[in-house]
Amino acid sequence: MDLLIAMVPLSLLLLGLAILIFFWAVKSGQFDDMDSPAHRILFDDDDTPLSKKPEPPTPSNQEHTDANKRQSKESE
Repeated sequence: MDLLIAMVPLSLLLLGLAILIFFWAVKSGQFDDMDSPAHRILFDDDDTPLSKKPEPPTPSNQEHTDANKRQSKESE
C-alpha cells in the first residue's frame, strides 16, 4: 500500500509532463505537415525540378562552346 501512495502521484506527474510536452510540440509546429516528409524519401535529390527549364546559352557561353567545338575539330 505504501508503494501505491508513491506511484500514483509519480504517474500523474509524468502524465502531466507528457501532456505539456505534447502541447508544446503542437504549438511550435511539429505536427503541421505530416505528408511531405513521408513523400520526400521517394524523390532523388539530384533530379532537377520539372518547373525549372535550362537556361538558354548567353553570348559569352556560346563563344566558349564554339571555341571548344573548333578545338575538338582541329585536334581530330
